[in-house]
Amino acid sequence: MTLKVGVVGTGGIFKFAHLPGWLSHKEVEIVAFCDAFKASAEAAAKDFPGTKVYDDYRELIADPSIDIIGISTPNLYHSEIAIAALRQGKHVFCEKPDAINPAEAQKMADAARDSGKLLMAMRNNRFSEEAKFAKKIIGKGELGDLYMGRCGWIRRRGIPGRGGWFTTKELSGGGPLIDLGVHMIDMAMWLAGNPKPVTVSGSTYRKFADRPDASGKIPEGTFDVEDLAAGFIRFDNGASLQIEFSWASNIEEEKKFLEWRGTEGGFSLVNDKLSLFTENEGALIDQKPQFTAAPIPQHTANIQHFVECVLGRETPIITPEHGVDMIKILSAIYESAERGREIVL
Repeated sequence: MTLKVGVVGTGGIFKFAHLPGWLSHKEVEIVAFCDAFKASAEAAAKDFPGTKVYDDYRELIADPSIDIIGISTPNLYHSEIAIAALRQGKHVFCEKPDAINPAEAQKMADAARDSGKLLMAMRNNRFSEEAKFAKKIIGKGELGDLYMGRCGWIRRRGIPGRGGWFTTKELSGGGPLIDLGVHMIDMAMWLAGNPKPVTVSGSTYRKFADRPDASGKIPEGTFDVEDLAAGFIRFDNGASLQIEFSWASNIEEEKKFLEWRGTEGGFSLVNDKLSLFTENEGALIDQKPQFTAAPIPQHTANIQHFVECVLGRETPIITPEHGVDMIKILSAIYESAERGREIVL
């Protein structure tokens, strides 16, 4: 069986992350490209003779021969396109974040349930060798109960192009919190067994938007999102998670990090390097696992998992409900920052 894919959004994230994933699976064929800038879709289609080209996603999803819709548009349009595609009986794979607010994320989950089709959002960090290894160790109970975590992705200078959709709140929904936070918060929650968030508290800052050195460009164009967000999440099992995400801040170096502390051990994942911290016979033990096999790129592995789920060979490890919880967290952090108080979910 060959699954036919129609792509909506043919920009950078599609070329870098989604296209290699679709091409990696022998039972997938890309048959159509769509982009609001038709020239972009035409350029993508040049390497795929016979594929159809659209500038209106509604025409693409109306094609009865298409099985899967891949979405890699600006954030604002994720939910609109996903819901329409699900209602047309298509499976949907969507770039993160799922949506820009909780109501839209819930509509997506409802549409997936009602249609009986698979909806999955990109959560590529779950598919790193380090994350999968940590998941196995945690699942065996070797770290005990995880109760306190930290995660973040902090950049010294790394603001996406000023004036583009990344820095325009109407299109993106926010700055580094919704851009980078999705990755690390999701991985932290997944490793901890997906506990339900119950309260959040957060602060956001916009300190570099008007500085010429912020992105190497002159201070022109829309920049109405934060450049740093920090916060604290409490979960229904009593665990808590500290978070911090920035596009620009005066720090020593860029760093991605995630750690959980458990009753029997802990771990840290810093710039994709895993360390385990345990105790044995009264001695404190540090371990640094080494992975010798060549890993499948994370985005590719995520899309391969989605395809295998559509084919009925695997059970989804990423569900629409995970997306709803994620967008609730992000939205509440922004609300907490505005109101200056903790928000109950």
